[in-house]
Amino acid sequence: MAYTRGNLAVKPKPIERVSPGYREQTKVITRRAPLPMKEKMLYLLTVVVCVAVAGLVISRYANIYDLNKQSEKLSVEIRKNQLLSTQMEVKRETLKNSILATAIKDGYVEPSEHETVYVPRTTITPEKEISDVDSAQK
Repeated sequence: MAYTRGNLAVKPKPIERVSPGYREQTKVITRRAPLPMKEKMLYLLTVVVCVAVAGLVISRYANIYDLNKQSEKLSVEIRKNQLLSTQMEVKRETLKNSILATAIKDGYVEPSEHETVYVPRTTITPEKEISDVDSAQK
């Protein structure tokens, strides 16, 4: 007889053992409560505002890029025109220096300093001048 808590008359119960083959497992799963509709709409509105702001910023940058491109194009054109202007200045100076020689070759007589030059007064209208030039060329 076993001595159990000071009583010899009580027969100890055998300890029941659960077979290890099946064991009920409990797993605690915490689920979040679904978002309320107001919060969903707030998030959606936030995303829409962010996309709109991003689109605005991107369009402004595209506009700035376009302006810079046009500015660069105009700068290139200005440089070309400045080069052309410089070439024309050189050509003008060359012609200016050679005009006296060309005039003398064509029969121009340079008056002396004390000689008076009389030029006949005529009234020439631009249309008449053009017709005179055309008839002289023919």
